[in-house]
Amino acid sequence: MGLRAAADIGGTFTDVVTVDEGGTVAVGKALSTPGDLLRGILNGLADAGGAPDDVELLLHGSTVVINALIERRGSRAALVTTEGFRDVYEIGRVNRPDAFNLAFRRPRPLIERDHVYEVPERLRADGTVVTPLDEDAVRALAGVLRERAYEAVGVVLLHSYRDPSHEIRVGEILRDELPGVFLTLSHELSREYREYERTSTVAANAFVGPIVSEYLDDLAESFSGEKASIGIMQSNGGLAGLDRVRRQSIQMVESGPAGGVVGTIQMCERLGLRDAIAFDMGGTTAKASVIRDLSFPLAAEYYVGGYAEGLALRVPCLDIVEVGTGGGSIAAVDAGGEIRVGPRSAGSEPGPACYGRGGTDATVTDACVMLGILDGNSVLSGGLQLDGEAARRAVGSVADDLGMDPIDLAAGIVAIAAASMANAVRAVTTERGLNPQDFAMFAYGGNGPVHATLVARELGIRRVVIPTMPSVFSAVGMLLADLRNDVVQTELLRVKDLPAGYLRARLEQLGHECAAALEAVDEAPRHLYGLDMRYVGQEHVLTLEVEPDIDREALTARFHTEHRGRFGHSAVGEPVEIVGLRASALQASPSFTTETLEPGAGGAPAPEAVRGSRGVRLTAQGEPTECAVYDRTRLRAGDVVIGPAVIEETTTTTLLREGDRLVVDATGCLLIEIGGRA
Repeated sequence: MGLRAAADIGGTFTDVVTVDEGGTVAVGKALSTPGDLLRGILNGLADAGGAPDDVELLLHGSTVVINALIERRGSRAALVTTEGFRDVYEIGRVNRPDAFNLAFRRPRPLIERDHVYEVPERLRADGTVVTPLDEDAVRALAGVLRERAYEAVGVVLLHSYRDPSHEIRVGEILRDELPGVFLTLSHELSREYREYERTSTVAANAFVGPIVSEYLDDLAESFSGEKASIGIMQSNGGLAGLDRVRRQSIQMVESGPAGGVVGTIQMCERLGLRDAIAFDMGGTTAKASVIRDLSFPLAAEYYVGGYAEGLALRVPCLDIVEVGTGGGSIAAVDAGGEIRVGPRSAGSEPGPACYGRGGTDATVTDACVMLGILDGNSVLSGGLQLDGEAARRAVGSVADDLGMDPIDLAAGIVAIAAASMANAVRAVTTERGLNPQDFAMFAYGGNGPVHATLVARELGIRRVVIPTMPSVFSAVGMLLADLRNDVVQTELLRVKDLPAGYLRARLEQLGHECAAALEAVDEAPRHLYGLDMRYVGQEHVLTLEVEPDIDREALTARFHTEHRGRFGHSAVGEPVEIVGLRASALQASPSFTTETLEPGAGGAPAPEAVRGSRGVRLTAQGEPTECAVYDRTRLRAGDVVIGPAVIEETTTTTLLREGDRLVVDATGCLLIEIGGRA
């Protein structure tokens, strides 16, 4: 048996984790290569001591989709819709989430109106035919699309979620008439109502489809060993094969962060926790998501670029909030003379100034070097030598513009970054009626452990967990993920009118459909079921995870309770309806478990775990504090470290502040109790 490998491409670094047949784990990290993403994977694999021919199973998450959408670097795509509904995509929801924001901008469509075409046909919401499909008109339209040389075509017909027969026939005609053109049909991506969201989803899939297909073809060619297979991390927390992802490329929109959340759930189980905040800070962004009762957090809708101005996607996707704050976030003075940190990032080319690759902008990582949090003379994974003097020049240049002491400015940069990241956590906790202090925060990514204790102080969180291999933890999560497929079907049902056994029959039918779509299923998968519910007359829904045999009374009572917990009120006595049925099929993939640490003496770490000490500026003002520096690889289970202290490993650093107490768990996790405020 060869290597099992997971590769996660981020904005700054590409992370690779490999596991051999004996269970030995190796870690590789390389700078991402935006012009040729595959090269970053191969460099990371080489850093882990592997080669493409050694890989039997490659699991992969990538930013290729989200980057193409945000940067609008996609294919030349057309959209085909029902006659009379050409403007659905352009009009959108006509909402203005921030009524007093004078700088508000409406979402700009990925496919302009000039490239939206109509075909004569019409269904009612119940699926009955009002206007039959005009097949001759579809063939004539195919000639226009061919003449205009589109690379991709998306088809979204009115109410096709109820009956896709017209849409399927349009697809058959276009495939015959337009060989080689990427074709996507809305019912294959979403079987839910809301025409704008369905249209936006299929437009996005058409926009990125050719790019993703070409990328996956290159990936398959590079890992084309006799027994090699490839699984792609989806935004729903599961893995899928290449064929499905080629057709449904949009499922990769948050594939990297999903791996980290899967890994957090697995570590929660090992530590006996059921609720947690997953906090991932890399080189370009920071992301936060909430895990409750060991369930993967899915959002009903995802907005590329945020709710206020983002494009809506109607696919099962990780419920996550992301801010443009990472280790490479640039600190600069704006037109008003204020210091701003992010969202502009130094990325991997050239990267922060301290990387010594030609960067001159001051970044969060440069500020950490200035403060002594990071060793300015250390060598990172992949042989990257930090340049402390370059960091001082970059931060000093901004300090001169502001007339500040460079060290004070560096402390301010780190504080601003922490406040921004705390806002991401608040967005998934406080803004949703949850108290962040009720959760343990798992901090990972290359910069998560560096800033975790300061972010926790901002939020009043008292428990922080640094998992094993934190800087590549999203890749680790991919190795722990299941094969997964989801189906969501719109169906309006009054709960009080449900016939006995109807709900169970429909959910299990969808469950069987999910299972049939899984590739390489060797045993019966496990199923998850859910319902989208609301009070009659409401617009938006609450999703409940349920057992298929739940009865009407129990379902109604459960909805009232969940509604009160989520929104702070309920309307007992008001009629309740089901809007959508959800089913998921999951099959476990080969996994691995990290080794249990040998027990230590149960107190201070052994002398060989101490690397020395260095001065670290821990507060906004004052002098540096001399902090002991520990080698994480030499810590043992039960070891206790009292802050202030620094714990170093090859790919990241964990900082303990005054009053923090760290205990090393047998799993290898660092369990931190947060002391006083910053």
